[in-house]
Amino acid sequence: MKLSEERQIAAPPEKVWEALLDPDILRQCVPGCESMTGNPSEGFEAVVTQKVGPVKATFKGQVKLQDIVEGQSLKLVGEGKGGAAGFAKGGATVRLEPQDGGTRLIYDAEASVGGKLAQLGSRIIDSFTKRLADQFFQRFQETVEAGQVASAAPVEASSTATAATANATPAEQETAKKKGLLGRIFG
Repeated sequence: MKLSEERQIAAPPEKVWEALLDPDILRQCVPGCESMTGNPSEGFEAVVTQKVGPVKATFKGQVKLQDIVEGQSLKLVGEGKGGAAGFAKGGATVRLEPQDGGTRLIYDAEASVGGKLAQLGSRIIDSFTKRLADQFFQRFQETVEAGQVASAAPVEASSTATAATANATPAEQETAKKKGLLGRIFG
């Protein structure tokens, strides 16, 4: 499956680039991620649990960064094994372009699966892959933009942090906590 999308992120390219290389931010943004370790130069290892149709599996995988053009683009190449459920592998090219005071993030991704997962059919796999990519980049965008809001207006972030956590995802709750802390420190 191939997928191409883009997002407008309200943060400068330097901040978006830093976030792309930060394992803590990536761990928060990958749906179902239980752990992530590593660094950009050696790659990352992750444990992710996902349910695809009737198949639920815990994948242990590695992601390597290639073709890095500092601050502009990189290629992520990864592979994960989910035991009896099968395997998944793929890659994504991510490009950053300054646009309207923020950053245009463009990604082209490709993924394939094998084992029991491949038996589910391409429509289910394609739909799952698109949804997973959308969730990751939505969380990534929210996390990066929340960091921008916290550093630009800590007092406002502090006053809205409690209200924002009522129906938030764990990543959004963590971001709200950080915003509130920054507001108390600098407010």
